Amino acid sequence: MQQSEIAIKEHASELAAPESLSKHIDITIVVPLMNEQESIRILFERIQAQIEKIGKVYEIIFVDDGSTDKTFEVLKALHAENPGIVHVVRFRSNFGKTPGLVAGFERARGDVVFTMDGDLQDDPQEIPRYLEKLDEGYDLVTGWKFPRLDPISKTFPSRIFNGLVSQLTGVHLHDINCGFKAYRREVIEDPYLKLYGDFHRFIPVIAKSRGFRIAEIKVTHHPRQFGVSKFGAKRFAQGLIDLMNILFLTTFLRRPLRLFAPLGFWFFVIGVLVDLFIVLRSYFWIHEPIHQQPMLFVGILLMIFGVQFFLAGLQSEMVRHYAFQRGEEYSIRQELV
Repeated sequence: MQQSEIAIKEHASELAAPESLSKHIDITIVVPLMNEQESIRILFERIQAQIEKIGKVYEIIFVDDGSTDKTFEVLKALHAENPGIVHVVRFRSNFGKTPGLVAGFERARGDVVFTMDGDLQDDPQEIPRYLEKLDEGYDLVTGWKFPRLDPISKTFPSRIFNGLVSQLTGVHLHDINCGFKAYRREVIEDPYLKLYGDFHRFIPVIAKSRGFRIAEIKVTHHPRQFGVSKFGAKRFAQGLIDLMNILFLTTFLRRPLRLFAPLGFWFFVIGVLVDLFIVLRSYFWIHEPIHQQPMLFVGILLMIFGVQFFLAGLQSEMVRHYAFQRGEEYSIRQELV
């Protein structure tokens, strides 16, 4: 049996221990990471000092997303030194941050679940401020790194991306990409919080569409000390694609015809107007046969596209009708029986 499989089985047996399962956990911290061997122990010691200072029972779930350095060796040592507190999930290869968070959420037992990056840029001393904001009645609190101590190659694309998300989704956050977040347990347990691809950055958008209350606080941001950033142009482009996807899923998934019908209407109307203009111009001004004018066919194509959009909307409504599930239509915060 491979070493990784042994570690997974050991982890599963520890989680299954009666004493471990009966212990009430106040806070779970999920830390997805890759190639952060220099940062892990420092981060753990900072988290440990802060949470023990406020007197909470906690656990930390580290998710090793296919590290190729000595990250897992450091995590294994921390796990041995801190039984019942440090849990480690090791992926076979690099699957991405969203699967890392999903793996952590599935194993989290705390009433409040934090997510943090493993590069020491998030400051655990901010944890009490997150808890205070949650106590005000919010369900999800996300950080705003201010001032942000990253190079302009990261801050400029991020500012553009945040502006687009704010305008298109109505979720007005300054830093939706911030990995330092706190969730009430019911947020991560919502069965319709479906995270795949790179949807982790859009959790506030999905949560708000489900009726959860979202807040943002300014947090201290530290420059990266070790390793290299995983952000790049590819991730920015993927983020824009995911934005369009999440916009559709949270806005038009339940009413797809409201997207396709206006598109079909305006394409059809513009096509009619183009062809009407061609006909009138041919008969009253240039006296040229309409079939010799390319714009005539542009108008016809626009009308065809308009009809196709409308039919696509009707088809989507039929799919929506047959896939209907009552639980997807609402989200219950509290129920008195």
